[in-house]
Amino acid sequence: MAVLETPAADAPAANAFDRSREPAPRLLTDLLDGAVARWPERRAFDFLGRTWTYREVGAYVERAARGLHALGLRKGDRFGLCLPNTPYFIVLYFAALRLGAVVVNINPLYTTRELDHLIRDSGAKMIAVPDIGQIHAKVLEVGPPAGIEKIIMCPLGKILPTLKAWGWRLFKRREHARFREDDGLHVDFCSLVARKAPLPAIEVRPADLAVLQYTGGTTGLPKGAMLSHANLTANSQQMLVHIGHDMETPERTLGVLPMFHVFALTTVLNFSFEIGSEIILLPRFELKQVMETIRRTKPTILFGVPTIWVAINHNVAPEDAPDLSSLTACISGGAPLPLEVREAFEKLTGAIVTEGYGLTEASPIITCNPIPGHAYGRGIKTNSCGPAFPATTIEIRDPENPSRLMPQGEKGEVCARGAQVMQGYWQRPEDTAKTFIDGALRTGDIGYLDEDGYLFLVDRIKDVILCGGYNVYPRVIEDAAYLHPAVEEAIAIGIPDPYRGQSPKLFVKLHAGTSVTPEDLKAFLSDQISKIEIPKQIEIRDSLPKTLVGKLSKKELVEEERLKAEQVKAGLGGK
Repeated sequence: MAVLETPAADAPAANAFDRSREPAPRLLTDLLDGAVARWPERRAFDFLGRTWTYREVGAYVERAARGLHALGLRKGDRFGLCLPNTPYFIVLYFAALRLGAVVVNINPLYTTRELDHLIRDSGAKMIAVPDIGQIHAKVLEVGPPAGIEKIIMCPLGKILPTLKAWGWRLFKRREHARFREDDGLHVDFCSLVARKAPLPAIEVRPADLAVLQYTGGTTGLPKGAMLSHANLTANSQQMLVHIGHDMETPERTLGVLPMFHVFALTTVLNFSFEIGSEIILLPRFELKQVMETIRRTKPTILFGVPTIWVAINHNVAPEDAPDLSSLTACISGGAPLPLEVREAFEKLTGAIVTEGYGLTEASPIITCNPIPGHAYGRGIKTNSCGPAFPATTIEIRDPENPSRLMPQGEKGEVCARGAQVMQGYWQRPEDTAKTFIDGALRTGDIGYLDEDGYLFLVDRIKDVILCGGYNVYPRVIEDAAYLHPAVEEAIAIGIPDPYRGQSPKLFVKLHAGTSVTPEDLKAFLSDQISKIEIPKQIEIRDSLPKTLVGKLSKKELVEEERLKAEQVKAGLGGK
């Protein structure tokens, strides 16, 4: 098998490689070991002003791995990371992987019900949490009954810069978690890394399971995508080829996206260790803090989601906007990027935003527009999420007959092949079988490839609105709504229609200081989309629901409309 090897220090730039070659199978800990060996004194990350070198991170990982092994964590055991972006996340991530354990990424903002499901479904044996009372209380409530044997407590006061640490200890005392280390359940991180027990040799292979990354669960309960070491390192190495990095120029990556989400796990964490970049680590997105951090650190690589670009566009004055024109790469993912959002951000900051596309089950990237100036660059295409990622194959298949490949330019289900594609869903063989067709991953998205191989997404299969025998795609309606200058956010869904079966309904949030009536907006849309696509109803709201990682979310609105329909039906039935 042809392989795409990581270049040596004197090797040519990554853009000398053939994009069609498959990535070499590697361990995630190889990324850490390589960074420590090649750039020991480079900064690995900057956390709110406090910094660590790659040498220091490597030493902490070894100590943490010894401590976890002494507690009983073994190869194949599941280890929960219920942490915001902090140095603890990075150290414990690599420490668990060093032991051959499986990392289970858990959003700290999950409800107790969601936590209970993830812990039980994954069979997590241990879990790491920050010493924030609200998060600890949820884990303490559901963790032990669900099978958690140890809770690793990560004290924020120990990793903050001096002044911030004093503030946390003095002014946030009521928010601190209360625990006892002698209860047999809790272990302080400082005690964990102080253990001197030797670490035996542990054989870990690239094909071994590395991460259980749970899907968003838009329908039903979240499923754990099984991502191996080889899957995740493949996507990191594909990024190396796509961006064309020469591995020797120090970069600074803004790490504001949550690393418990697969987009940031690959782009911010794994890729930074791949190229020896300094991660400018922020625990969450707060606009003022992000702007101050950008001015202080001048990042050269920026990954974001549309809601971040929207927040900057609408809340940062031109005279206060940072100059991002020198970014090596600025990539948007996680959700479709409206054209006017991209153009406004580029005009404000001077950055050139490249849009990519992927999904949890693919580690996650499968397509991305070219990086400006790259040797492979064929230009960014408006409203496209780009051509296939290196060593990735995109297929368009007939949704009604998935065995049939669609001709170029025709719409169908987007399917993908590549080394980054998951092994399957954790303990769900039937769901796994349904997600693959002839060995290709079914994304559930509708799209087409143009004559240059660029992918254009239309919508999700399950979101298609069936109007009197016609397929209406919500994204077409949403994209048209974004063309109106007053519309900031838009979500289209299908609602019951006694005549057509379903009709579109559009929910919008307006820009501050603007106004438009539903009637005016409907009239505007009549010039943008076909008659069958015109929303039957338009509802203007102060806010639209979002997921915990900032994506616009339809499921709450779908559920609202379902309940309304049931109430109407019940009322009519009683007459």
